[in-house]
Amino acid sequence: MEENPAPHLEASLRQDTERIRKRVSEMADLVTKALEESSHALFNRQGAVAYSVILRDQKIDDLEQEIDRLCLEFLVRQQPVAGSLRFAYATIKINQELERIGDYAASIAREALILNSMDIDIDYSDFRKLAEVAVKMLDKAVRAFLEENSDLAWDTIKEDDATSTLRDDINETLILLRERDKLPMEAMTSLMTVARRYERASNQSANICEESLYMCTGKFMKHLGTEVFRVLFVDETNSCTTQIAEAVGNSLQFENFIFSSAGIEPKRVDEHTVRFLLDKGIDITNKITKSVAHIPNLEHYHVVIAFSKTAKKVFPPPPTRTIGMRWKVKDPSEFNGSEAEKEEAYENTFNYLKEQVQDLVQAFLGEQKSHTKPIE
Repeated sequence: MEENPAPHLEASLRQDTERIRKRVSEMADLVTKALEESSHALFNRQGAVAYSVILRDQKIDDLEQEIDRLCLEFLVRQQPVAGSLRFAYATIKINQELERIGDYAASIAREALILNSMDIDIDYSDFRKLAEVAVKMLDKAVRAFLEENSDLAWDTIKEDDATSTLRDDINETLILLRERDKLPMEAMTSLMTVARRYERASNQSANICEESLYMCTGKFMKHLGTEVFRVLFVDETNSCTTQIAEAVGNSLQFENFIFSSAGIEPKRVDEHTVRFLLDKGIDITNKITKSVAHIPNLEHYHVVIAFSKTAKKVFPPPPTRTIGMRWKVKDPSEFNGSEAEKEEAYENTFNYLKEQVQDLVQAFLGEQKSHTKPIE
């Protein structure tokens, strides 16, 4: 009687899986250490630590290549199916996310060297909060993957929004310091880069959690439907700026794009806005304002764009593939000045929104092309 090969195959599968997990754990440790030490280099003015982070980035890159090789060998040798196949796929994607976080840590270290060479007096308290969130999210994301813990993955994804709010607060403070001549331009640029890197590190950790969820549940969260691309603009009253944004978007007549608007506490459409748009050949005479509370299936929008901090609260809570953005737009209806100055304020808002909408559409179309490009 032939010996059943199943136990041997299962043992080989477990052995290969554990080898890959071990390497991912090693890489995660290196990346976490890099992110922590880049923060120490910045907050404690430690140049030697910054250089160490930059130099060790090559080790992270080397480990990324090794993990890729192990995953490819695993696919060829084991020909996995179901959960084992999802494990291999998720590991390849997570490996890339970890490598990117390592790059962000090295970038923070480089900016630390620049900032530490300047004579600036800066309160790093919000940066410390942002760094702490980024490191904690990374730790939880890696544990969710290694432990195949879908609940931990869900919980970690929900923490991602906090980093965007912190980064916005930091940027507003930096701009104010710059306007008061309390911060050199070079320092402001470096500090904004640091804040953005921490935010992106948190975003990548959320991506790791999404891949872990796919591995655990088979539910793939990455791809949005592309038949119709829906954009929603939200502000306080839906009486002026969001009405202009919606009108601009739909007037450009992009194929498969639908633009809508709503307000937290809607008021009647501003009469000056109606006249201004009519002069542009856009008639919103019969438009009525809408409450965001009455928008059905908000999570079905691809992008929700908030024009104020309050409006950001309407972003669908994670897990969601809806992208939340903040555009800082001044409401021209609130402008106090001469009629000519007010008209100029409307014109500036119109042109700004038109440019932003065009850039958003072109970026989305570019992403669609890159995702559908045939393999040569």
